[in-house]
Amino acid sequence: MNRACFSKNTNRHEQSHASCIRPLKTNYVRMKCKMILFSSLLALSTTCFAQLSSEKGTSNNENATTHIFRYTNPITRDSSISMRDHCIIKVGNKWYCTGTSNPVWTGPNPGVRLLVSDDLIHWKQHSWLIDASKLSVDCPYNGRFWAPEIHFIKNKYWLTVNSGKVTKEDPKGMSTHSIWLFVADQVTGPYKLVNGPLTPQYNNDATLFEDEDGQTYLYCSGNGLFQAKIDLVTGKLVGGIQKFLDKKQPGYPEWMAGGIEGPFVLKRDGTYFMFFSTWTRGYEVGLLKSKSPLGPWVLASREPIFGTRKKGYRLELAVEGGYDHLKFQDTDDPYCETGHNAIFEGPDGKLWNSCHYLMYEKRPYPYCQTFESWELTPQMGIEPVTYRDGMFFINKPTWTEQVVEY
Repeated sequence: MNRACFSKNTNRHEQSHASCIRPLKTNYVRMKCKMILFSSLLALSTTCFAQLSSEKGTSNNENATTHIFRYTNPITRDSSISMRDHCIIKVGNKWYCTGTSNPVWTGPNPGVRLLVSDDLIHWKQHSWLIDASKLSVDCPYNGRFWAPEIHFIKNKYWLTVNSGKVTKEDPKGMSTHSIWLFVADQVTGPYKLVNGPLTPQYNNDATLFEDEDGQTYLYCSGNGLFQAKIDLVTGKLVGGIQKFLDKKQPGYPEWMAGGIEGPFVLKRDGTYFMFFSTWTRGYEVGLLKSKSPLGPWVLASREPIFGTRKKGYRLELAVEGGYDHLKFQDTDDPYCETGHNAIFEGPDGKLWNSCHYLMYEKRPYPYCQTFESWELTPQMGIEPVTYRDGMFFINKPTWTEQVVEY
């Protein structure tokens, strides 16, 4: 269109132009409104679908967000890394484990073994934190190395070791068996001796617990359970050590009468909980609680919270200890021992239980009567731990595949 002609005929064309533009503008507005309405409906439907998918667990992404951990006890099935009293600690993306290496009863063992795993299922030897073969003959802690534990406190790794001095008169080092404390900057060491022996008498199964105020406590066994404050820097006990519970404590149940050992302490909701083990009816785990880290301690449960019971196991100890009269039902598992536990962070970031699982040589049908070589030695076992209504619970010892989703 010629602009000059249009300008000259403004009056004549103005009405015609206006009559043409109105319906075009009206159609444009209607079209724009429809587009806005369509966009709004599309956004609304997308939001509703997303909300519905979320309520149903986002099935399209379920495999991406749900993890599955499968395990079958015993976890380890290898005589070469057999241990009792497993204590696991997670550092970064790896799990490390110490324990009592074989031989356990016949004399000095080879030292403090450290196992490592990337997935909590496959374990291998990492190193010897203490290699008995490299200790001098006059070393005061070259004995049995029972129940070592590693605890991360104040940005350092603290290793408690229970041992004594081997002599010609005492080839097992039991007369001087007590607690030794070591420290390292890395979980793998090297560990440096801080102090020992920490107590003047026989003590065993030492464990450490750091409270919220930074104070650290030591608990151990030795014909009962003991407790004390400890200064980790010097490795000295503050105010001495106190025995607070005997295996035949008046008013306590008979399933403790054979012996109590292996304390391990946690704090939850202002209450201190102490796991401990007893070998009276096989090997079981009991639980104490207190409002103070130094007691008074009382049973959180009148019955063990975990373990295995076998009437025919260690009968000679029952007769000798005067508790062979106890009547109880065997548990329906193939083990004679599942105990001396410790608590650690599992694959799901929650608390798990570790201890040694030992097969029962008299296990009945339907269990196989033929033993593999590894079944004659203690192996690692793990189970989830739950906390509810002011109480800790541990799944009973399992021997078939378990599946945990998280």
